[in-house]
Amino acid sequence: MLDLGFVRANLELVEEKLRARGADPAALLGDFRALDRSRREAITQSEQLKARRNELSQQVGALKKSGQHDQAAAVMDETRALKDKLDELDKAAAILDEQLRLALARVPNLTRDEVPTGASEADNKIVKTWGEPKKFDFEPKPHWEIGEALGILDLERAAKLSGARFAVYMGAGARLERALIGFMLDMHTGKHGYKEVLPPFMVNSKSLFGTGQLPKFADDLFRCSDADAEGVARGNFLDNDHWLIPTAEVPVTNLYRDEILDEARLPISLTAYTPCFRAEAGAAGKDTRGIIRQHQFQKVELVKFTRPEESDAEHEKLTRDAEEILEALNLPYRRVLLCTGDTGFSAAKTYDLEVWLPGQNLYREISSCSNFEAFQARRANIRYRPSGPKAKPEFVHTLNGSGLAVGRTWLAILENYQQADGSVRIPEALRAAMGGLDRIVRES
Repeated sequence: MLDLGFVRANLELVEEKLRARGADPAALLGDFRALDRSRREAITQSEQLKARRNELSQQVGALKKSGQHDQAAAVMDETRALKDKLDELDKAAAILDEQLRLALARVPNLTRDEVPTGASEADNKIVKTWGEPKKFDFEPKPHWEIGEALGILDLERAAKLSGARFAVYMGAGARLERALIGFMLDMHTGKHGYKEVLPPFMVNSKSLFGTGQLPKFADDLFRCSDADAEGVARGNFLDNDHWLIPTAEVPVTNLYRDEILDEARLPISLTAYTPCFRAEAGAAGKDTRGIIRQHQFQKVELVKFTRPEESDAEHEKLTRDAEEILEALNLPYRRVLLCTGDTGFSAAKTYDLEVWLPGQNLYREISSCSNFEAFQARRANIRYRPSGPKAKPEFVHTLNGSGLAVGRTWLAILENYQQADGSVRIPEALRAAMGGLDRIVRES
């Protein structure tokens, strides 16, 4: 969430940044100046009346003490009238304050100046390419054909169990998924210094508000029967309802909601494996083949809490940590700086890592690494206390990225390591976790 004082002082800049995202400032903020002015006027009038009420209360005491009871009664009548006006002003201010809060909750983060202006992924900027796409002496197949032919991926039975956009992994396919999860966690904890977390897979609406999924993206989430989507739309963020997590970013970031961290602890680097659940409400007709876009998938997430002055450097480190997984698996990829129109709601700056998929002859996103600056921290009230005896708490900066999306890494291995005879070689880095297996062949 943006700071109210910042928006008030920089409204033209905020509107310009929103237009660069392709958003309509009026639709998000309404008549912000008029609303803010009415709220401040109500607060000012309330403070003036409270001061007058206190003054009259002192007069009542003095009049009673001097025996002027009739005059004291008249002043008390005026005090009661002021109370009624105060109640009205306080209610009006509360309503206006709520309207401002809900308006700010709808406003996305402001993108950094270095983020390229653009409307869609076509305007993203490629900043790095690693690895050479392999040249095949046969026509490479997409992962769904490879997986089904090897008997390690069953989409038909998954549809019978759960419907479209689900998958069943079998045999070596299931083991490969498990091996990837362990490999990623081991590298991030052992080499990169993250602390592993195993969080709940359901969270309350306050947590989803904190990271920016609610209220705007309620339709993209799976909610449990005790979750009130209509209440969320009205700003009713509860701590005793439940939603399935769309990413480990949500529970891990909210670990420190409403807390003040010691500066000496920063930066805090956490990694977590979780399943992820997404309704994909706007994905009708997109990626219907294979496992690119699923309602349930596994992911290893990276989350950081930093001082504001260190978040840029930590963003680069986090992105590099995700890249090293791809390099260890020898999967060609590129790093892309997202443009304003393609940057997520809560992010100020995002790098996407896109892995090469020879069976589809294209690069596809496998990790999204973002710096949210203080946007999530302000929504979730996550602060730190700078050193110094009189230092006031400040909001941390939060960052997160996929390290990596496990299912997409799985399919990238199938497509990049496929052989002419239909088998798939196992990357050397995973063979120990696969029990020494160096190749996946057709299973009965």
